[in-house]
Amino acid sequence: MQIYTTEKYKLKIVFLLLFFATIIGQNNKGFAQVNLGDNIGELDYSKPKKYEIGGIKVEGIEYLDEKALIMISGLQIGNEINVPGDDISSSLKKLWKQNLFENVAIAVEKIENNRIFLVIYLQERARLTGFSINGVKKGDVDNIRDKIQLVSGDVVTENLMIRTKQKIHKYFNEKGFLNAEVEIDKKPDPKKPNGVILNIDITKHSKVRIGKINIIGNEDINTDKLKASMKETKEVGYIYPLYDMEKLVWDIVKDVATLQLPKIQEDAVQYYQEHVRLRIFKSSKYIEKNYIDDKANLIAKYNKMGYRDAKIVEDSIYRSDKNKIDIDINVDEGEKYYFRNVNWVGNTVYSDIDLSNVLQIRKGDIYNRELLETNLQFNQNGPDVSSLYLDNGYLFFSVDPVEVNVINDSIDLEIRIREGDQATVKNVRVIGNTRTNDHVIIRELRTRPGQLFSRSAIIRTQRELAQLSYFDPEKLGVDVQPNPLDGTVDIEYTVEETSSDQIELSGGWGYGRIIGTLGLSFNNFSLRNFFKKDAWKPIPSGDGQKLSLRFQTYGAGYMSYSVSFTEPWLGGKKPNAFSVSYYHSLYSNQFPKGDPRRGTFKIDGFTVGLGKRLTWPDDFFQLYQGVKLQRYKLDNYATIFSVGDGDGVYHNFAYNIAFSRNSLDAPIYPRSGSDVGISLELTPPYSAFNDRDYRDLSENEKYKWVEYHKWKIRANWYSSVIGDLVLSTRAKFGFLGHYNSQIGTTPFERFYLGGDGLSGYNNMDGRELISLRGYGNETLTPGYHYNTNLGGTIYDKFTLELRYPVSLNPSATIYFMGFLEAGNSWLAFEDFKPFQVYKAGGFGVRVFLPMFGLLGLDWGYGFDEVPGLPNANGGQFHFSINQSID
Repeated sequence: MQIYTTEKYKLKIVFLLLFFATIIGQNNKGFAQVNLGDNIGELDYSKPKKYEIGGIKVEGIEYLDEKALIMISGLQIGNEINVPGDDISSSLKKLWKQNLFENVAIAVEKIENNRIFLVIYLQERARLTGFSINGVKKGDVDNIRDKIQLVSGDVVTENLMIRTKQKIHKYFNEKGFLNAEVEIDKKPDPKKPNGVILNIDITKHSKVRIGKINIIGNEDINTDKLKASMKETKEVGYIYPLYDMEKLVWDIVKDVATLQLPKIQEDAVQYYQEHVRLRIFKSSKYIEKNYIDDKANLIAKYNKMGYRDAKIVEDSIYRSDKNKIDIDINVDEGEKYYFRNVNWVGNTVYSDIDLSNVLQIRKGDIYNRELLETNLQFNQNGPDVSSLYLDNGYLFFSVDPVEVNVINDSIDLEIRIREGDQATVKNVRVIGNTRTNDHVIIRELRTRPGQLFSRSAIIRTQRELAQLSYFDPEKLGVDVQPNPLDGTVDIEYTVEETSSDQIELSGGWGYGRIIGTLGLSFNNFSLRNFFKKDAWKPIPSGDGQKLSLRFQTYGAGYMSYSVSFTEPWLGGKKPNAFSVSYYHSLYSNQFPKGDPRRGTFKIDGFTVGLGKRLTWPDDFFQLYQGVKLQRYKLDNYATIFSVGDGDGVYHNFAYNIAFSRNSLDAPIYPRSGSDVGISLELTPPYSAFNDRDYRDLSENEKYKWVEYHKWKIRANWYSSVIGDLVLSTRAKFGFLGHYNSQIGTTPFERFYLGGDGLSGYNNMDGRELISLRGYGNETLTPGYHYNTNLGGTIYDKFTLELRYPVSLNPSATIYFMGFLEAGNSWLAFEDFKPFQVYKAGGFGVRVFLPMFGLLGLDWGYGFDEVPGLPNANGGQFHFSINQSID
């Protein structure tokens, strides 16, 4: 006779089932009989008897191990048990707890003398062999698979199905689909016994939006300000500009009639707030986690404005219709408080006056807990109390502001400081560099063993490592490991290598031709390993040097190549960047050699320079000095660049000095910092050393040795607006002057403004191509519409860009932008009108690929017509490479 239990019964009644599951009837003797066969006799359930277990069998299983199940049951051959008794019920409980079975039962097979033989009957639960997700897009399917984490072989229980439903509902709730329906259908797998397939059917329905947020109980702070403090929880937008318009008209007429003219503006503003609510950058979907955070933000807003006791008394969320919810938030503002006395306790290194000057809180200021914490702990916009100590080695420093007295609306603070001992740096480690050599990283570290600990030095080190462009700036990490016992600290920097080499394949448009460019930049090159065969993987790398090769052509008429090399740490001990480059260009009218009609224009140039990192005014400043030598040779050539009669040799020997400061936090997508600089390039004043009258000389003689002075200023600022939304503000200015009025301004080294700056002729005569989107290439250059190609001697350009990233992954950094910019160029300084500029606006995208650099595509619209060039402005697409537009 089988004694069994089923899954739907509670464990608490297992023992009762053991006694009564096989009762056939009851009689006056008060016990049940179970007929187990002639050789077994009868069991009296009212009188338990002790038996020795003679044998145990398990039946009904197919995939589980019999010995393991007997061990789990707690029953063991040779042990004595009471039948009936707690031993059997305990075994049932243990087997049920495995959650592997639909049914569990223990029966008596036979009894021989004092030995009992038991059979454990089990019915295994079905196992998962597969599942499908239906009703949603592939992207959602992939995400849901990751969330529910169902694996073939899982035991399919009601709990598993309920848990799966809950996870799917949570996934869609986080996306605002609060009405999503999930149904799970369990079907046997015809190919696998005891296997089931789950069909998960999902209906998303529409997103549930937030209709209204009703804030109740606020008297001193405007409702709109409180709603604005909720960063992610927003009301749905709407525009009903004409609804109830007659009420606005009546209110305005009434205001005029009663001479309440100031009230006209109030009525108009109120009408606008009630009938127009734009929702552009933030959605109005309800996400519980965001709502919880935003309730804290609302109270933080109160605290910031002095309401230290403000609290949310209660809040409720309810459906206003099927796809909308309303939120009621009942607040208790409390009293508005002010700072009174601020006393410092425990400070010995810095005086009360010094600390108070950094804290920037004065008696009578509105109580602002956020400002207090910021100026004590971490102020991104200036110094804070913690930085004073942490930058001076006091790693074990702590500060605790305590409210010691509250009188009416005034609060006395006692700021308790524990300075601790100064900590010195013991060990500095860098892990994660697989290609870049250790010495390249070590020389950039601002934290060295034996130095006092400095938080600002750690932050600066992270910036310097990011500026190398060898590592993923988003994954630079630092682990500070204090050792309080000996007063030291270990610092471990974590880096992740990324590709820094680049290849440039581009086509630019200039002078009616497509100019092709092939460029290779090896930005982590190793010259010392150049002749080591094993170092070519595919090129010798790891020493932080830069080698660039570039080739340009549009066919037989133009060919140019260049090579440059930079060693950023000349000598290996100081950040003195040594650079050297050479380039050669050949222009021709494409007639073959030997043809008397052939004309050529050859240019050879050589530059050498040395850049030095300065320590004053601070170590963000750099000084660069260099010299360049150029030789221009014209032979029967006056096609693009016409000087003299098309024949002659010209020389340009110039000295360049540049003073700059770069504090950008990242090279590709900076969120903060600036990059400003001023440079001067000048040649010797050759004409001052002789008595020749240059007015009577030919151009070939005038410009045989080019003389000029050239000034350039640039200023770039980056600031975070909200999160990763960044505002870039840029300005540029250039001026080309002369020493001798008889010679005038040289035709070399001039400025050409407009377009994308990719014509490819920028090294032809030293000309500089300055982009300005929304206009054709060089169309804003003086004399362009007369086809003189003269170039400007002075220009200015101003740019505003709002940037937002789609991806900050170093293998594919992508960001979009909207821009406004303006600029102009002039032929002479006396014509210069800095604010008489051509204006443009538009939008674009930038994609940084390590192998290709920063690629860009912009659409700009030039707002102003260009005299003599009717098609120069308007809608224009521009392609850029490596910030040729910026």
